[in-house]
Amino acid sequence: MQPDPPVASAGSGPCAGPELAARVLKSGDSKAKLPFVPTLVLGIMAGVYIGLGANLFTIVKTGNSLGFGMQQLVGGIAFCLGLILVVVGGAELFTGNSLIAMAWFSGRVSTPRLLRNWGIVYLGNFAGSLALVWLVAAAMQHTLAQGEVGVTAVNIAVAKCQLPFGVVLARGILCNALVCLAVWLCFSACSTTDKILAIIFPITAFVAGGFEHCVANMYFIPMGIAIKGMLGAAAPAGSEILTTSAFVVNNLIPATIGNMIGGSAVVGGMYWLAYLLPALSQSRRAQSCAVPPAEATSRPDTDERTEKPGGDDERWRPPSTSN
Repeated sequence: MQPDPPVASAGSGPCAGPELAARVLKSGDSKAKLPFVPTLVLGIMAGVYIGLGANLFTIVKTGNSLGFGMQQLVGGIAFCLGLILVVVGGAELFTGNSLIAMAWFSGRVSTPRLLRNWGIVYLGNFAGSLALVWLVAAAMQHTLAQGEVGVTAVNIAVAKCQLPFGVVLARGILCNALVCLAVWLCFSACSTTDKILAIIFPITAFVAGGFEHCVANMYFIPMGIAIKGMLGAAAPAGSEILTTSAFVVNNLIPATIGNMIGGSAVVGGMYWLAYLLPALSQSRRAQSCAVPPAEATSRPDTDERTEKPGGDDERWRPPSTSN
């Protein structure tokens, strides 16, 4: 197993790439060892937190008279609430946990432990998102602004379900590359303010770019489905596409696959190749070149060889003397 790279203590100041990689490696190892109940509870909390960011995004988009670009920018800043709560408050987010793959690449985390963490966290995120959908629907938030908030929520969900599989996959890769870069930068933060600033720009970029985040969509699309059901015949045009099967097949599956690729391969894999693989290769070369200590060659006194006067290597005994 590869020795741990030197790790600067948290909050000791900004650090360079190799130290960041070492921190992410250590964090991934710890996350994979987290017991079931804390992992699930923190996963539920992350689902709620991301859903709150998505909810704020919906409110900000409603009745916004700004142009498309400014709407996306403002909405992206609003959505940052979700990851700020996850990182600063502490929670387990499936997309961010894609970086555990760095510990898996290094042999620090086994495949069963990696899949266990991802599976528990994914289910927890889903449960938290659906719980928030239920609460927001019960609060009748869709009736705000003369029902415009509900129309916005349905339109967001419809647009996501209408995208082709390949488009969602590509947008999912781009999305989680930016999310994991935000998480990566947070490992260099010395304060809460540093973490917030590290989050804002990458997350705003992914939201403004229209990329697909599987956990955010666990709120966006079920919220649209719920509002469609409450509005009935008054639901906006095109909302007939909002079904559970369309949500799972058209969006959730490709977004999840894309997010895994973007986080594990694009960010985690590239940084592992750049910073952790060289150390691992160097460690293996050192181990292969190491010379084991010489074995002890002492023999019992009774088995000693005495050198024959002629220099022969045979066992030699003094000639016996007869009386």
